[in-house]
Amino acid sequence: MKYANLISYSDVLPFEVVAQVSSKTMVIREMAHAEDGQFKPEFVPGGFAAHCTNQSDQKHFYKSDFQAPLIRMRLQKDGSWKSKMGIHKLADAPKYFYDYNF
Repeated sequence: MKYANLISYSDVLPFEVVAQVSSKTMVIREMAHAEDGQFKPEFVPGGFAAHCTNQSDQKHFYKSDFQAPLIRMRLQKDGSWKSKMGIHKLADAPKYFYDYNF
């Protein structure tokens, strides 16, 4: 796995694995990301004020951010990976997701 996306409630932030220290410890760093510019959220009345109907259409570009601080992530007894930022999910691709409905 090359990426360790941070799960922040319903939002997701991309992190990349920089080094594997041991079987239970990895060094990660947040990635820079940008929207592709084509996504326009569509809202309809509902929820607290409105509901975004097309939020799954978000597309982003990713690149390494060498200025971002390095963070250690450790394997927990329950099998999850955790850093001081929160819980990460290992993945083959980076992912950014902003939940417009939360």
